[in-house]
Amino acid sequence: MESRFLISYILLSLFFLSSAEEVKLTVKGLKSIADTDDNFICATLDWWPETKCNYNQCPWGKSGILNLDLENKILANAIKAFNPLRIRVGGSLQDQVLYKVGTSVKKCPHFKRRDDGLFGFSKGCLPMERWDLLNKLFNQTGAKITFGLNALIGRKKSKDDEYLMVGNWNSRNAHDFINYTASKGYKIDSYELGNELCGSGVAKRIEAEQYGKDMIELKRLVQEVYPDPTTQPKVLGPAGFYDEKWFNTFLQTSGPNVVDGLTHHIYNLGPGDDPSLINKIQDPSFLDQISQTYKDVSTSIKLHGPWTRAWVGESGGAYNSGGKEVSHTFLDGFWYLDQLGMTSTFNHKVFCRQALVGGNYALLNTTTFVPNPDYYGALLWHRLMGNNVLSTSHNGSHYLRAYSHCSKKTKGVSILLINMSNSTSFEVSLLDDMNLYSRGNGDRNGREEYHLTPKDGNIQSDMLLLNGTPLKLTETFEIPAMNPLLVDDTLPIRVAPDSIVFVTLKGFKAPACA
Repeated sequence: MESRFLISYILLSLFFLSSAEEVKLTVKGLKSIADTDDNFICATLDWWPETKCNYNQCPWGKSGILNLDLENKILANAIKAFNPLRIRVGGSLQDQVLYKVGTSVKKCPHFKRRDDGLFGFSKGCLPMERWDLLNKLFNQTGAKITFGLNALIGRKKSKDDEYLMVGNWNSRNAHDFINYTASKGYKIDSYELGNELCGSGVAKRIEAEQYGKDMIELKRLVQEVYPDPTTQPKVLGPAGFYDEKWFNTFLQTSGPNVVDGLTHHIYNLGPGDDPSLINKIQDPSFLDQISQTYKDVSTSIKLHGPWTRAWVGESGGAYNSGGKEVSHTFLDGFWYLDQLGMTSTFNHKVFCRQALVGGNYALLNTTTFVPNPDYYGALLWHRLMGNNVLSTSHNGSHYLRAYSHCSKKTKGVSILLINMSNSTSFEVSLLDDMNLYSRGNGDRNGREEYHLTPKDGNIQSDMLLLNGTPLKLTETFEIPAMNPLLVDDTLPIRVAPDSIVFVTLKGFKAPACA
């Protein structure tokens, strides 16, 4: 055991050869301040065809729901590694999608470029043969599925406002689709109605009162098809950007026990071609600004819908497919993992990353399916960070971000440390509010540390190092093992510049984690 500590210490000493600022980190373990779902980590699959282009590039390729290679071993293994991964099937074009089942849909059109179409595309269609193949992949990998339904069927443009859609939602095609899905035994965790139609909308919008009534209809439909409450999928909405008045009215209209998950979208980094994107991701003060939205959503739920739970239903950082040289690199982890930590402190249950594959912001490379750095960050979070969120603070620089949860599968606490400084190292000593933890009195195997850094120190690299070793797929295309360093817990936690560290302390006896 002593030799393992010695090896870990030597590795860390070689890895971080710089002076460091001493920081005292306080974790309050008496009670949790929030809690997340078991499957907090979520990734999306989107409908975009190859012809989805922004900023003179077309970064989606064959990654859309209708043309994705469902036989790809890397894709399957990447999903399977989460055991399970929550996947949201949906996106901008979902309100253009018809389902080729039942008698209400006669033709099954393909998405085509069309200037007067929603988001520049004509209507599209999901054949049931394709839905069968998708569910084959979901079943094989154990994925937990949210399916986004078309909310515009049956509506017409308002005579006074070309962006406002009026009239009741026609649920017939959705009913046929849900009925087919249930009859085949496909497991659906939740159904979500519409995409970015709330508030002022993005391309189209629906008034809050009407949307609330439509959610009641969806709930009725789901209860009819799935009468057993133990297997009944949840109902989610409105899947758009937060607007206080709209969201409050939506919750009041839909009423108790209709909306199980209040989903809102976050693209707080702005457009993908913003030349200041890199600076935004490394600016803690900028990243903090979105916390007000998380707080406001939580307040809306507390005041107007205590029966529901907050979800980030879609978030890719930068919109319009992300930043070409940024969103798939190590750098993006500063934004992504910080958002996971921040969101969880505001009692959000789920955070869906746009996208699993597709665009510049995907967790997997759009062409090869090889994991990008954020994939591994998401996987470590999923494996280490448990449901109960603990209050965490420190006396150091704002560039050091810190979040802690009860550990997921072991006793003790897991901590996420993000160093956004490119020049300062931190030596972090841990304190707690009840003096139940002291260094050297923890688990005999020491604490477990996972240091994430970019290859060659280049924060725009898409090659990630774990404890100094590149993370690469195995020869059989499996996700590599991610083993921690075992470190003597009498030593402070060393956090290098431009690095991300997960730490698990089994000896931290937090009453909230008992």
